Amino acid sequence: MKQVLKFARLLVALGAAVSSVSTPASALPLVSPNAPGNVVYVADDCYAIGMQQARQVGGQLAKATPETRGGRTVCVIVVLVPGRDGERPRRNEIVVPLN
Repeated sequence: MKQVLKFARLLVALGAAVSSVSTPASALPLVSPNAPGNVVYVADDCYAIGMQQARQVGGQLAKATPETRGGRTVCVIVVLVPGRDGERPRRNEIVVPLN
């Protein structure tokens, strides 16, 4: 019990010290990274392309990932197409260049 009280006092003292020293968030400088102005979110584009491909073949999008092949960025899309007569879905891998 004594250890619990000691720990509680320590936490209260630490909280008081931190609150008296801390600066409000509005006083902190705003830092922005040195990123280029044209940022392209490739994963989002691959997902959109994957959804289109899945819709075209009548399947369900399982995975859409960007890869670099031969110096070009491509989207590797995996679509699960329903099997015939109750069979397992077929895995269809499609590679689409990202333009």
